[in-house]
Amino acid sequence: MKKRIAVLPGDGIGEEVMAQALRVLEAVESRFEHEFEKVHGVVGGAAFDKYGSHMPNETLDLAYNCNAILFGSVGGPVADMDLPKWKNCEANSILNLRKTFKFNANFRPVKIFPELKDISPLRAEVIQKGVDMVFVRELLGDCYFGEHKQYSENGKRYGTDQIIYDEEQVAAIAHVAFKAARIRRNKVTSVDKANVLDSSKLWRAVVTEVSKDYSDVELEHMLVDNCAMQIIRDPSQFDVVVTTNMFGDILSDAAAVLPGSLGLLASASLNKDGFGLYEPPGGSAQDIAGTGVANPVAQILSVAMMLRYSFQLEAEATSIERAVSSALGAGCRTRDIYTKTASSENQIKLVNCEEMTDEILSYIKRPALV
Repeated sequence: MKKRIAVLPGDGIGEEVMAQALRVLEAVESRFEHEFEKVHGVVGGAAFDKYGSHMPNETLDLAYNCNAILFGSVGGPVADMDLPKWKNCEANSILNLRKTFKFNANFRPVKIFPELKDISPLRAEVIQKGVDMVFVRELLGDCYFGEHKQYSENGKRYGTDQIIYDEEQVAAIAHVAFKAARIRRNKVTSVDKANVLDSSKLWRAVVTEVSKDYSDVELEHMLVDNCAMQIIRDPSQFDVVVTTNMFGDILSDAAAVLPGSLGLLASASLNKDGFGLYEPPGGSAQDIAGTGVANPVAQILSVAMMLRYSFQLEAEATSIERAVSSALGAGCRTRDIYTKTASSENQIKLVNCEEMTDEILSYIKRPALV
């Protein structure tokens, strides 16, 4: 297979973890005899330095001519967020890409690796039941794209944010969720606030209508406040969780803490044509940039998601995921996931960004083990 990939490392640790992810991609390319052309571009603060824009037309043009986007992270040091280089950097970069390519669906898998159960905040008996779910978040509707207004009236200040969804938007994301469930465990949980919001009443009605096309998939509806509680109390009950832009933003971030580190999570944003952007959700981590201690796993798993969802290369994606599990099983830990317990101190070893990737690569290059 021949594919062209836009590589946008961004800022902070983006450059270093992207370099490791590309090493993994090249190993898969060699083992499975594919040809991936990597075309590099700038975004975020790096783009501002060169073009005076966080998302220059040059980068958009580059992405237009590729089959997928592999994205790192953008953003500057917290103390410098009001400087022109960093002000609104993330919004100008990510939201611009979402609007330009009409990414309507965000996938955020949340899985607890058995090898890392000690760093999860959940109780052992909860983890033992298994935690493996994926959030499917609608990206182009809700109050994020409705009218925002602040005004004063009769000496009092007001603020309003308009929530808008149409039935086509809801149906589109519902189909995405049901199709995702079919290749997982055949269950969709649709999350809304239908006891209060009319937009949620529409959401629930349309999702129910779409479910009739997927009789093999179980559908349950859940109110967002109950879902927030259930994610902590019993996350094993969830397979695919589909929800609105705002609820998905909040719930997926809350669930992200369950594995113990954002450095273990990947995400994908896709449009209706299957074109996708793949990125880790953890941010640019400017405080550790250049030190070599960043965890590359999230960026590496983003490569696996790209292979699965944009290129339909399931075996290749699985080989990466199993290699990551094998490396963790061998005791490799970057600083963010390093713990030393009485039962594991002889097996656990602290490694840097490159060494973690070396271990993952050793399993990808040994097909019998992955």
